Amino acid sequence: MSFSGALAQPHFDRTAFKVEGKRIFATLHEKSESANIVLSPEEQQIFCTLDKAIYPVANKWGIGGWTTFELKKVELAVVLEALSSACEEVIKRN
Repeated sequence: MSFSGALAQPHFDRTAFKVEGKRIFATLHEKSESANIVLSPEEQQIFCTLDKAIYPVANKWGIGGWTTFELKKVELAVVLEALSSACEEVIKRN
């Protein structure tokens, strides 16, 4: 991760990425080669139209903007754009 202030740490069966002193903006599940990235509802809708391998997490977290990206199926540039947006939003808060 090359996002300013971003830290990686264990989070259940995943690796969580957060900005120091702030909340998690993404998680990586290596076994399934997927990442969950938190987006605004508007961004989630846009990203989900780009590829069938991008979709809301199938529970209440999905309603809150958490979005799954199947990493082997989604272009790297798209994943990086979503990560950048998620990280910037966390930095802006508080």
